[in-house]
Amino acid sequence: MKLWITETEKVKRQAEEEAVVILQHWRQKVRRLRLYRACLCAVLILACLGLMGYSYYLVDSSIPSVIHVRAESEESLELSIPARGEIVNVSRQGNSNIPDGAVTIDLSRPLTLKTGNADNLQMQVKLFGILPFKQVGIRVIEDQELIPVGVPIGIYVKTEGVLVVGTGEFASQGAGKVSPAKNILKSGDYVIKLNGTEVTGKDDFITRIENCGGEQQILTIRRDAETYDVRIKPERDRTGKYKIGVWVRDNAQGVGTMTYIDENGNFGALGHGINDVDTSTLMEMNDGTLYQTEIISIRKGAAGQPGEMTGMIVYSDDRILGDITRNSIRGIFGKCNQKALALGTEEALPIGLKQEIEKGPAQILCTVDGTTRYYDIEITEIHLDHDNVNRGIELRVTDPELLSVTGGIVQGMSGAPIIQKGKFVGAVTHVLVQDSTRGYGIFIENMLE
Repeated sequence: MKLWITETEKVKRQAEEEAVVILQHWRQKVRRLRLYRACLCAVLILACLGLMGYSYYLVDSSIPSVIHVRAESEESLELSIPARGEIVNVSRQGNSNIPDGAVTIDLSRPLTLKTGNADNLQMQVKLFGILPFKQVGIRVIEDQELIPVGVPIGIYVKTEGVLVVGTGEFASQGAGKVSPAKNILKSGDYVIKLNGTEVTGKDDFITRIENCGGEQQILTIRRDAETYDVRIKPERDRTGKYKIGVWVRDNAQGVGTMTYIDENGNFGALGHGINDVDTSTLMEMNDGTLYQTEIISIRKGAAGQPGEMTGMIVYSDDRILGDITRNSIRGIFGKCNQKALALGTEEALPIGLKQEIEKGPAQILCTVDGTTRYYDIEITEIHLDHDNVNRGIELRVTDPELLSVTGGIVQGMSGAPIIQKGKFVGAVTHVLVQDSTRGYGIFIENMLE
């Protein structure tokens, strides 16, 4: 009887052990299955994120933040992106007279916009027609023609007040070095008033500090678009003159190229702003003058060393071409006089909008040997929404004659008009340091903004 029980218990124990093993195998299979599912989900999520990221990049680089279209015309766009756009008509008061979602377009297909006279449009771009991605302004502009110029110009710009280049220390009469302006002024500041009176220039500023008698000075400065007062107490240097330990500049000069003259006698030049050589900040100008200049020498560009056109500028009244009224990141602008208007010998051309530009042959108009003429280039890339407004067009010089004289694009050529298929599409702005045959340009519509 005991033996039978023992055998029964043994069988039972074996059955329990087998059941445990089976249960363990089953649990392992369940864990593996869950792991496989988790890995599959992770792969799918990563794939979706990668697809979305690529699509976001594709959409962001393929569609500009602002599209300009001509008034009373039909404009064709071919963006070819996996997105849809919802159009609203924005009035001058910022209100829409089109219900949200009432007009949708498939941006993966070619489309045609029929524009009115002055209405501006707003388009909400949705990735895959679902995910809100980007607001695109559609601006209706009047069509116009511009005279391409391509002539070298001398530039003189006077700042508003004085620009602070930097601060430093100097030896004082009391033995030792002092730096009164340290931690009060910084590079890029504009000193526009001293003790409530406007600063007219560098000499005026230095003279008034030297004659201050050691009294604390109140400087009205502009920094990052904000204006406020700071106080500095000058110290005597070893010669007995009062100083605050600051280097300042009140003007800038250089050579560039005039881009266009419009029907009202206004000009645009450079295609980029005038920045201070030391602080790299855009110079805030009080006034400026354009001068006639001649190129006296050219240093050819080479890999790692940009070339340069050197011009002779004579600052006399009979050489003045006009007044510079604005210095912006898109170029310098102003009013031509009769002498400057005579430089516009080329036929006026219609502007070409960014969406009309194509990769391929084009020309630039410039003066490198005393004669203003067209030279062949190739447009290699078009960035409809580049972070840098001055680099919307990538180009390469292909003209053998220009290459033999300059090696490609050189300093001083900034502003040279870019023409493609009879349309004025942009202006040269920069050269690639490692390859002087290549460079960048700004869209003409951006200069006209």
